Amino acid sequence: MVLKLYGADLSTTTPMVALVLHELNVPFEYHPVDMMKGEHKAPEYVEKQPFGCVPYIDDDGFVMFESRAICRYLCRKYADRGGRELFPFDDLVAFARVEQGMSIETTVFDRAVIAMFVERVYKPMKGLQGSEEAYKEAEALFGQKLDAYEKILAKQKFMGGDTFTLADLFHIPYATRLKPRVNCDFMESGRPNVARWYKDITSRPSWLANKDGVKAISP
Repeated sequence: MVLKLYGADLSTTTPMVALVLHELNVPFEYHPVDMMKGEHKAPEYVEKQPFGCVPYIDDDGFVMFESRAICRYLCRKYADRGGRELFPFDDLVAFARVEQGMSIETTVFDRAVIAMFVERVYKPMKGLQGSEEAYKEAEALFGQKLDAYEKILAKQKFMGGDTFTLADLFHIPYATRLKPRVNCDFMESGRPNVARWYKDITSRPSWLANKDGVKAISP
């Protein structure tokens, strides 16, 4: 049976999984979940994803949630279709470098960006007033984090080494929303190595196919 992806375009986690599926050229069906209508909190959805979040996959009866874990699973399952390159699990040093890059994305990049989105996106979505002072503080902190990225990327082409891996792919959904959603152009200006890396990862066919919304792959 064809793998099924249940998620929402407005999330940043659903595109992560879609990008991996496109990188590996794995056929899948996309089943949009309308979060604005609360479909992710419906009993039949929570039965599959007990936290009421997106996404989850149904891989021929095997149900799995947590986007980054799903991506690792897909890379292991489809190792010979490019998964080993995205997630080099059988080369200890390469594996460690990619794990390090993925950890940076989760604990440094993601947290810094979310703090910015809280003030200019998430609070207004709930009818609350965002704080420009808090936003400016978050933006300044994000800039400091990118200064460290600039140093890392001066020594290597990508965040996990010199080849594109999950350590880079995981950054794409939030990175591409910075300018249109919070008017922050830090990914493209002021730091040449970051700008070069950002251009590289957002020029990949997998992102170009999904940048306007998740696109399924027919069998």
